Amino acid sequence: MNPAAIDWTSRFFNHLSKERRVSPHTVSNYQRDLRALIAWCAERGFDDWATITHPDMRMFAASLHRRGLAPKSIARHLAATRSFFRYLMRENVLPGNPAVDVTPPKAKKPLPSTLDPDLLARLLLIKGDDPVTRRDHAMLELFYSSGLRLAELCSLDRVDAAVMIREHEVRVTGKGEKTRIVPVGRQARDAIEKWMAVRGELAAENETALFVGTRGGRIAPRAVQQRVAYWARKQGIGQHVHPHMLRHSFASHLLESSGNLRAVQELLGHADISTTQIYTHLDFQHLAQVYDSAHPRAKKKRET
Repeated sequence: MNPAAIDWTSRFFNHLSKERRVSPHTVSNYQRDLRALIAWCAERGFDDWATITHPDMRMFAASLHRRGLAPKSIARHLAATRSFFRYLMRENVLPGNPAVDVTPPKAKKPLPSTLDPDLLARLLLIKGDDPVTRRDHAMLELFYSSGLRLAELCSLDRVDAAVMIREHEVRVTGKGEKTRIVPVGRQARDAIEKWMAVRGELAAENETALFVGTRGGRIAPRAVQQRVAYWARKQGIGQHVHPHMLRHSFASHLLESSGNLRAVQELLGHADISTTQIYTHLDFQHLAQVYDSAHPRAKKKRET
């Protein structure tokens, strides 16, 4: 591109740092992303920013995709480009923004990680009568028994324990302040009863939280994550385990056994059933693995 066109990028970076006062790190990211745009324009003989059209910007996005950039990286490049063109519009260099409505390819949503029932059984085979061990066992059992989110478990109060033990269910408040009632299984109830018998050894006086940390107050989400990961290592699971993996496992195993997608949606508290449908892909993966290992006409041949 001609020097005058390149000069506009320098003015833009000065505008970012002096007028908008963005961080040097952000300016550096914009510089990197716009260098890719300048190189692409130079390859195609563009001399002036005003000659670039909306279809050109779609071709630019496609070129990034062909280079193997991830959708998130392409989105970042396009965001920098739109911001630059908005600046040029403000300076009356461009009549419109040719990068508007140019979207990156959709990123594939990774399937949620789950543990198979055997690994989960090993994870939950927690032995020990000290307060921390009993607390951890109760938390893990409740995650898998009821499909709770991390924030939902941490927000439970001591009074909820009596309801769980007596009614075999618990009311939780999830995303969007929506409440739902979920069942609590026998093994989770037993673990909660054992925890309640020693909770007073950890809990501060008048603390209302069901699960407390070693300092006596309501347990922090980060502490729960650390304890779940600790028990996964201790029980020899062989992979990183986090609270949401137990929620995913709850949903996947329930769907495999029941086939009732609507019920799983209600238990998870999903507003849209399309969110729950990801577990049907997990179920199909399991069936495909069984087919590949057992069917004589499957693509994957069994070893003899």
